[in-house]
Order: sequence, then structure tokens, then C-alpha cells
Amino acid sequence: MEGAVDRRIQAGELAVSISEAGEGEPVLLLHGWPQHKGMWQEVVGRLAPRYRLIAPDLRGFGETDAPGHGYDAETFARDQIALLDALEIDRVKVIGHDWGGWTTFLLGLSHPDRIERMVVVNAPHPWPPQSPSLLTEVWRSWYAASLASPILGPDLAGRTGFVKGILTRGSLTGTFDPAELDSYADSFRPPERAQAVSSLYRYYLRAFADGLRGRWRDSRLTVPTLLLFGEDDLYVSVKVVDGYQSHADEMNSEIVSNAGHFLVNERPELVCERAIEFFGGEPV
Repeated sequence: MEGAVDRRIQAGELAVSISEAGEGEPVLLLHGWPQHKGMWQEVVGRLAPRYRLIAPDLRGFGETDAPGHGYDAETFARDQIALLDALEIDRVKVIGHDWGGWTTFLLGLSHPDRIERMVVVNAPHPWPPQSPSLLTEVWRSWYAASLASPILGPDLAGRTGFVKGILTRGSLTGTFDPAELDSYADSFRPPERAQAVSSLYRYYLRAFADGLRGRWRDSRLTVPTLLLFGEDDLYVSVKVVDGYQSHADEMNSEIVSNAGHFLVNERPELVCERAIEFFGGEPV
């Protein structure tokens, strides 16, 4: 990313590729699929004057190790704690999108002492509303079921056309230029990274079912949280935004109109404005 310095750092068992920029209070930036840490380019340009930004590639993504196991958000969360330990950072603010957003929620639940504030973008929280109407939204997860297939999944994940289609269909027209699409799609061509994606989506199906069964019903989120959600998300229904109120001490949400799943890339100025306000303790 322009304006950032790349390096690899050993964090527990994992060699993690990170991009760093800026100085000040640390902010961890966690990407989702089908992207890598390069998705934060526009955010880096806006937030680096205020914060020390740390953008890692998640396990199996980008240039971070793909060890063949641990492709689940609980492990992703532990990986981030190992990274903070390696960087000698005690507490951090977090912005997470998609899988990075779900990982952020689990970080807040399992390691509230390490997370100061967090902004989650277009990711479901752990307390889905128990509403029959949510079942009518299951069609949005067609890609997840396809990717989770042991044979079809890795093949699809490694197809650049499939990855580019997910990005372009799920975002406002013109959000991604051809070079960005190539960068993301090509990063999943290595078989070990395509397999990582397939394994991750098998976890997705389990986690979705666990959420409906109430796995996190007794968990309480104490970390101040802001959930931003593109109203026209093609892949995750906006209906999942509701239902957190009785499970979180200090959490607010905002539905962003004229925006899809890739809100960070579609509306980077809005995401950064909200993050600056929220991280500064201002109401949003």
C-alpha cells in the first residue's frame, strides 16, 4: 500500500505479513474475503496522520503463512493477540470488515482487556435475531455453501473470474479498478490459499448454525462498538443488524444507504469519519 511499510513478523506459530503506517495510538485493520490487507489503501491515506495503523493479512490470505489449519475466526482472533504480543502492544483499537469484522467481535468477547474500541463493517454480530423472516435471506449465502464444498470450493476460490464477480456484484459500480481486482483474485490462485478459503467457509456454515442455536447467547460485549452496514449488502442481510441490544454494554449501529457489502472501499471517507469520531469518544 502506498504510504505504508511492509514487513513479516513471527507471531506465535505464524509468520504474518503486515503493512504499517502513521504514528500515535495503534489501530488494527482486519480485512475480509475475497481481499487482503491492500483493501485498506484509502483508509491508510486518511487515518495515518492520526494513528499508528497495522494491517495484517489473515492466516491463509495474502502473504501470511497458510499452514493448512486454523481457518476459523476463533483462531484468527488468537492470531491477532499473538501479533499484538509480538509488536509489544498492550491495547488496540480495531476496524474489521467481513471476516475481519466477525473476528473483531470475537476479539471483543474473548479479549476485552486488549481491545479499547472497535468498528465493525458489514459483518454479522453473534446474536442473530430469532425471526422466521431471516430464513428468507438464506439465499444470500449461496456463495458460502459453494465455497464450503470440499471439491468445488477450492476450485471456485482459485478462479479469478469467480472472485472478481463476487467483488463487482457486491459493490457500487466502479468501486474497484482492474488492477485491484487482479490483485485480489490472483492472491487466491495458489492451491493452499484456495483451500484455506474453502475451509474457512465450512467453518462459516458451522458458525451460522451455532449462532441460530444461541451459542453466544450468554456472552456479553463490554468493549464500545460501532457497527456500520451497507444497506444494499448482497451477501449479508441488513436484518442481522438487529438483536444485539441486550447483549452489549455500549454498541451502536448505522445503516448506510446507497452502499453495498464493500463499504470500506465504496465509502472510505464515511468509514474514516465515523472511526475518528468513535475512537475519539464522540457519539456517532
